[in-house]
Amino acid sequence: NILEKFFKNLLADIKHLSGWKQWKIASSKSLKKVLNDIKELSSYLELWQHDIHSIEGKFGTGIQSYFLFLRFLVRLNFIIFILMFGFVTLPSILSKYGILNNSFAKIPLKNIEPHCTVYIPSDNKGLGFLEVTSLFYGYYTVDTEWLSVLRYNLPLAYLLATFGYLALSLLWIIIGSVEGFKQNLVHGEDQFQSYCNKVFAGWDFCITDLNAARLKHRSLQYELQTDLEEERLKRKIADRTMKEKLRIYSWRILINIIVIAVLSGCFYSIYRATVFSQESSNDFQPNLIVQYLPSIVITLVNFIAPQIFSFLVRLEDYSPAFEIRLKLIRCVFMRLAGIGVLLFSLWSQISYCATDKCKACGYNYELYPCWESEVGQEMYKLMIFDFITILAMTLFVDFPRKLLVTHWSCKPVQWCGLQEFGISDNVLDIIYGQTICWIGTFFSPLLPAIATIKYFIIFYIKKISLIHTCKPAARPVRASSSNFFFLLVLLIGLVFAFIPLGISIAHIPSSKACGPFRNFNTSWAVVPETVLGLPTGLQQVLHGIASEAFAVPFFVVVCLLMFYFIALARAHKRVVEQLREQLVMVRFDPLFCTPEVFFVVSVIRHAEE
Repeated sequence: NILEKFFKNLLADIKHLSGWKQWKIASSKSLKKVLNDIKELSSYLELWQHDIHSIEGKFGTGIQSYFLFLRFLVRLNFIIFILMFGFVTLPSILSKYGILNNSFAKIPLKNIEPHCTVYIPSDNKGLGFLEVTSLFYGYYTVDTEWLSVLRYNLPLAYLLATFGYLALSLLWIIIGSVEGFKQNLVHGEDQFQSYCNKVFAGWDFCITDLNAARLKHRSLQYELQTDLEEERLKRKIADRTMKEKLRIYSWRILINIIVIAVLSGCFYSIYRATVFSQESSNDFQPNLIVQYLPSIVITLVNFIAPQIFSFLVRLEDYSPAFEIRLKLIRCVFMRLAGIGVLLFSLWSQISYCATDKCKACGYNYELYPCWESEVGQEMYKLMIFDFITILAMTLFVDFPRKLLVTHWSCKPVQWCGLQEFGISDNVLDIIYGQTICWIGTFFSPLLPAIATIKYFIIFYIKKISLIHTCKPAARPVRASSSNFFFLLVLLIGLVFAFIPLGISIAHIPSSKACGPFRNFNTSWAVVPETVLGLPTGLQQVLHGIASEAFAVPFFVVVCLLMFYFIALARAHKRVVEQLREQLVMVRFDPLFCTPEVFFVVSVIRHAEE
């Protein structure tokens, strides 16, 4: 009766509104309906939407999170490619081939020793004609382009496009991480409430298609299995004796010592392979194996080390979710540090100068006349080898294993059985490849296009492998925590990419024989020179923003805002927890029914009716 009276009064109030307010309410409802229809239509146009829903129903939300993550990177790399192609590659191609009636001037070399400007591309690098194409840094030798009276500063555009794709990646990852963090908060509720939400409110009664209903049924089944598995592990951990705890902790310490030894051996192997390849390339005409030796060693290390870590992490007796995270952290550290060792080995060779002529250039001009292209070639090789490894593992390991298990009754083969889809291994592969792309895009502007095509093909390779060669996971993994953690590890890869790019742009002298920065001491030097060409008032504003007088107060304000939002989030969380407690108590005692809880219960009951 109270609820009926409430809604009657609400309808009476609406009738007595003015015509303008009634039109405003009607327009708002119409706009919401149109937006919902557009959103529903766009869901049908979403890339791989049907495939991902099918994977969720058959294999659970944990594996679905991998394919969502893969789709996220396809979009990101495509946008980065558009950015680099539109601002760097396309203007250079139009200028070089005279497609537009514009003039371009090659960089005038000022105060540079003539011997530093000699660059003769050779076939010794194993890339052939690709070395002098728009794929690599050395192709972009244009300084200024003119279209009628408009001036286009290519060096500045090249640097700003680099900062742009890094900032875009950071922003996109943070937005995705916030969404994942919200899901974590939802799934961090009481297990009883989580169970009730799935059982009593998990079904979508708008589903009319039989296949969609089956997929939704399987998805809820996997979610409930995940809840039960987590509760079983919590009970197992709680029942451990002191003797069992000491044994497990001692075993984990020993395993971590083994992990450190494996990592040290991997790093040393990469370092020795890189030094040997660079020295051999300069002493004699090398073959392809010597040229690609660092990429081969890194690929072998990336294949062998995760297998060792997978075996060791099972012995540490962690939960499935934490097991994935720990293995992922170890493997990501190994792979990112491997890239760092490769770049450090290259930079040590590039920066080594034993003569006055070399010191005049600032880098080893005899061995690396265009060192940026050399780094770009190494990143290109790593990306190609990474794709070949993923393809070869699917064709020559996964499918033969499926055939053996299906058609051969030998006990050892049946004991191995069908493989489970390794979420951590597959996520590690694409995070590693994406970090290579972020680092290599500065030295190879078209690398994001290769990465986009690579991830697009990998989606179908992994989908076919999952459906035809894998079995459902014995221990389900929750998707919400996985999505958030995958983006967090990807953020670590992006932060790591900042380091070599920052050193290359601001510290190492740019090549004087190729590239858009050949007239500058470093790539960063184009920024102060551009600022000097601006009006005096604008120069003073920019210098003020870059000074400590602005930076310190700005940092303090940002910290205050951060603390304010943290306090606000905690307050909201406390209110939500109190409302949950009151919603539980109102079922047993009406005295706990506050007006807020009564309103929430009334709306829920009205929606059910």
